[in-house]
Order: sequence, then structure tokens, then C-alpha cells
Amino acid sequence: MTNDPIIKINSLSKTFAGSSEPAVRGISLDIEKEEIFGLLGPNGAGKTTMISILCGLYPPSHGKVTIDGMSLNGNLDKIKQIIGVVPQDIALYQMLSARENLSFYGHMYGLSGKSLKDKIELWLNNFGLTDAGNNRLSTYSGGMKRRVNLIAGILHEPKILFLDEPTVGVDVQSRNVIIDHLKELNRAGTTVVYTSHHMDEAESFCSRVAIIDNGKIIVEGSPQQLIAKNEGCTNLEAVFLHLTKRKLRD
Repeated sequence: MTNDPIIKINSLSKTFAGSSEPAVRGISLDIEKEEIFGLLGPNGAGKTTMISILCGLYPPSHGKVTIDGMSLNGNLDKIKQIIGVVPQDIALYQMLSARENLSFYGHMYGLSGKSLKDKIELWLNNFGLTDAGNNRLSTYSGGMKRRVNLIAGILHEPKILFLDEPTVGVDVQSRNVIIDHLKELNRAGTTVVYTSHHMDEAESFCSRVAIIDNGKIIVEGSPQQLIAKNEGCTNLEAVFLHLTKRKLRD
């Protein structure tokens, strides 16, 4: 049994074509098995780029990523089988129902038959969507779409779940339901890597966080450690503003 980090990032950089400045600058980071790890930072700090690289959407310009003992370079197909991805943008078909969307995504992950149907019904029930499951997504509220978006990423019971702003723009009730079920998934063994602008949510949800600015990690640790280390800060939001300053980021 190995105690190696489930995600190991060494000197990772990414510069997009046409840009003179890297979006990610030489980041090294270990993420342990079964933790809830938060990537926090202002707009444009590099959070989504980091998540996208870890999911295999963008190749890194430099550096190395190892996921569950497999190098991202050369093992992407195997890695995709053990990860779930919940993007910031709603990745669903608006003219299909929730059940149709989830059936489509389940088949993409290799699920089928009664097993897939049972998983869909279980999660629709967990997220309070059973009665609306046959309605088109275009009729759903923002919170309902977010919940279906999340289900699409967890149907195949991934070992690692990547979440990019999973509660952005939703009502308090939907937000609490989403977070509660993510905590349950984590307790069942899923490693969660998560980005958010909700500092209060990250403070209570994450076991450890890294604050990123200008493509670099400026600090990492548990929320409680970071609060204790920054004099005058009583919560994670105060730490965040202290370290990233108050200048607006657009």
C-alpha cells in the first residue's frame, strides 16, 4: 500500500499561443488521497487553467503531472477513467431532459443497462430532481442545472473529482445540497479538487487550500493554519484579501 500523493505536480507551466505571459508559472504541488483540496485565487489567477491541465484538456508547456501513479503524458485514456469533471459552464444539452442527459454521459463513461438507470435515479432522488427528471433542461432553474451538471460528473464513481466553481450563481438551498453531497462522496473515498470564489464555503469545506495569484502559488495549508499565520485575519476571506490585495481583477 503506497502513501504517495494521488496528484503530484512538478514545475508546471502553461503559456497559451499568442500570449507573452504564462497562465501558470512553475507550480509544484502534492494533493493527498481523499482530501478536499481548494484552488483559490482572483479572476485570471490560473485556477481554471490548472484544472484543465489536470483533466487533460490542455497539455502543459513545461513540467510533469502524475495522477494516481500515472504520468499525465502517455496515460490520459487510463486517467480519464478514474476522474470526474464538473466544469464551470453547464455542460448539458438544453433540449434534452435530465434523465436523457445523464444517460448520455453515463454511456460515455461505459455505464449501461440497469446499473446506469439505478445510478441516475439514485442521484436524481438525492438532489431532489426525481419529479423534474423528464423535463427539458431549458426549463430548469440555475440551481437545478448545477445539480444535474454535478451528477453527470459523478455517475461513474470517480476516484478523483475536479470541480470548477460548482456552486456559482445558485441559491443557498442548492449550494448546501451540493456541498453536503460532495462531503459524502469525499467520506466514501473520493479525492476532491475544487475552485471557488466563495471563501466562507472553502473555509468550511476544504481540508487544505492553495491560494494562486498571477499563475503562482503564494501560500498553501489548511484554512485554520492560514488564518492563524496571518495576523489580524479572522477568516479565510480576510487572508485571501490580505495576500492578493484589494485591486479589482476583471
